[in-house]
Amino acid sequence: MTRDLHEKIGSVEFEKLFAGLEPKALVHGATIRKGSAETTYVRGTLFSKSSTDGKLVIFGTAAASGETLTADCVLADDVTVGTANDENVVVYIAGCFNEAALVVASDATIAETDRDTLRTKGIILGTVQEP
Repeated sequence: MTRDLHEKIGSVEFEKLFAGLEPKALVHGATIRKGSAETTYVRGTLFSKSSTDGKLVIFGTAAASGETLTADCVLADDVTVGTANDENVVVYIAGCFNEAALVVASDATIAETDRDTLRTKGIILGTVQEP
């Protein structure tokens, strides 16, 4: 079997989640809080951490009474969270991420104070230049 050298063999598509190599991407385990409905979160979802139980909720979720939610980490792999149990996941706790590729709750925007909070944790938000 022979192939022509000009024949297309495959292709690569970039997800554009990462915007740079520094700081180095670091992963860690975390727990996403169960919800009132089964929800699928995709890789690149930005999460906030609860001050009351230390569990994660999608960035842009309204805090409960007496709770503070702080921008914290980025989801490393797709996951579905049910209504019965919290879900253990792998998250990025450091790295340089493309802000446009991050997934947040509908109508949520990342404020400068949130960028500052993430920066102190080792998460830098940048952009990816389109070709």
